[in-house]
Amino acid sequence: MQRLSAFVRLIGAGWRLVRADALVPREVEPLLPPSARLAGRFLRLFAGGKSRQGRPGERLARVLEGQGPVAIKMGQFLSTRADIFGAVFAEDLSHLKDRLPPFPTPIARAEIERNLGRPIESLYATFGEAVGAASLAQAHEATLHDGAKVAVKVLRPGIERRVAQDSETLRLAADLSHRLVPAARRLRPREFVEVVIRALDLEMDLRFEAAGAAELGEAMAQDVHMRAPAVVWDGVGKRVLTLAWAQGVPLSDPKALEQEGLDRKALAENVTRGFLAQALDHGLFHADLHEGNLFVSAPAAITAVDYGIVGRLGPAERKYLAEILYGFLRRDYTRVAKVHFDAGYVPAHQDMDAFAQALRAVGEPVFGREARDVSMGRLLAQLFEITALFEMALRPELVLLQKTMVTVEGVARRIDPAHDLWAAANPVVSRWIARELSPVARMKELADEAVRALRAMARYAEQPPAAPTVIVEKRPAWPWFLAGAAATALAFAAGLGVATLL
Repeated sequence: MQRLSAFVRLIGAGWRLVRADALVPREVEPLLPPSARLAGRFLRLFAGGKSRQGRPGERLARVLEGQGPVAIKMGQFLSTRADIFGAVFAEDLSHLKDRLPPFPTPIARAEIERNLGRPIESLYATFGEAVGAASLAQAHEATLHDGAKVAVKVLRPGIERRVAQDSETLRLAADLSHRLVPAARRLRPREFVEVVIRALDLEMDLRFEAAGAAELGEAMAQDVHMRAPAVVWDGVGKRVLTLAWAQGVPLSDPKALEQEGLDRKALAENVTRGFLAQALDHGLFHADLHEGNLFVSAPAAITAVDYGIVGRLGPAERKYLAEILYGFLRRDYTRVAKVHFDAGYVPAHQDMDAFAQALRAVGEPVFGREARDVSMGRLLAQLFEITALFEMALRPELVLLQKTMVTVEGVARRIDPAHDLWAAANPVVSRWIARELSPVARMKELADEAVRALRAMARYAEQPPAAPTVIVEKRPAWPWFLAGAAATALAFAAGLGVATLL
């Protein structure tokens, strides 16, 4: 029954895509095989109205905006795959808006009291109307009894059931795409959909968001680039989150960049360096840094809100990011290629020199051009496109990283159209390289490995394993001799073959 309901909802979503000419867009018809071209022309007989206006990405974005949080989140993740869909399509999808009318304040108050298990007046001295509403939750302005101004985020009633239903529909669509559309398999639709659903599941427990805000707040406090509002833990529950009020004006407000004394150049640099410092120095980053989540005040102060998605990078991924950026900055394509092979992202049987040559084709067109014409997000998209040719499996955390970098780059360029993203990134990347890959750091790493080895030896000496009981049977020795001789001959032949190839 659940599968049938998902199928019915999928048909409804497909119909809306057909009406908007976003399922088989007319713009891609010349690229399609004859059968798909014929199907597209038939479907366009049912398209019509204003929904047909604009580019394919704009039409798809409008449909997704009306389909709820799962569809919106999927569109945001699709906007990272410029390597598959093209830069213009990805850019149009990146402008997806998640805005809905607010639900009534009395319902919000009841949700808070039920979730926190206490009267709302016991925590908040005042509780105002909603100041912003999206598909998952809405935010209210309030004050604590000590006079501190806070923002209270409340999930929409029944949103968990809606997300669960839409998630099943998305899984069905991914399964059908994998089975029926071979060209879609490069996107790995089943794995892609699970990443989207997992991100939404985390966003629907506001305790996770509170923890992310607190953790990232501690990391941000070590730099001057960006800040996070403090968490009011007494006002945190699964469906309720209370944070200190963010100072400044949201970047989504045109007045934000008209503030007196605002330094646009420094502000754009803080956006870029703040994100990179989070990712490289701390291994976690705010993964939804669009204008609506950034509050700015003169001269260049930034407070980030909405910690529903926090990206994480392990030591290997941080090294990968730093080294590829550093390698491209230095035009050292052999180094960048080696990083991919050392990390195991590109299979060992591939040709490293050929891979370095492909990387040069990505990097060289960047140099000698104006900074405003160089897109780091697009460079990463091209990099992932190249790596796909060498059988590199794109990891989910790198997709999230690229999504955020594309967003950050767009925000920084809108603040300062002349923003040199590479120059802004250089101090953060170089600092990481100097700290983590210096001779001193290498010696420390070797020392740590030696200490671990000594401790393991000490544990082994203290508790040696019991000697196994061996039962010796009298058997002729010649079968083992023949097996050993055969293995030696095979090994010699294999070695001779490798030597001949080299």
